[in-house]
Amino acid sequence: MKLLYKPLSILFSVLGGLLAGTLFKQVWKRAAGQDDAPDADDANYTWRQVLIAAAVQGAIFGLVKAAVQRAGAQAVRKSTGRWPGDD
Repeated sequence: MKLLYKPLSILFSVLGGLLAGTLFKQVWKRAAGQDDAPDADDANYTWRQVLIAAAVQGAIFGLVKAAVQRAGAQAVRKSTGRWPGDD
């Protein structure tokens, strides 16, 4: 079971990262009215703008990561009857 779960977990993590990046861009575009979030080393943005962008990005990535991992674990349990990691 672990042999199959690990590669699938990595694949879904990559796909989740892509989804999170796309979701963050859309949220940022609607919230800030800008296509791109500020870079930390861009002098044109304030500390506040940079830190808010980082916090929103982190929250979205964390949410998507947790959702992808949980859905994967539940799919494994549904198909095998065992929770991943339970030995």
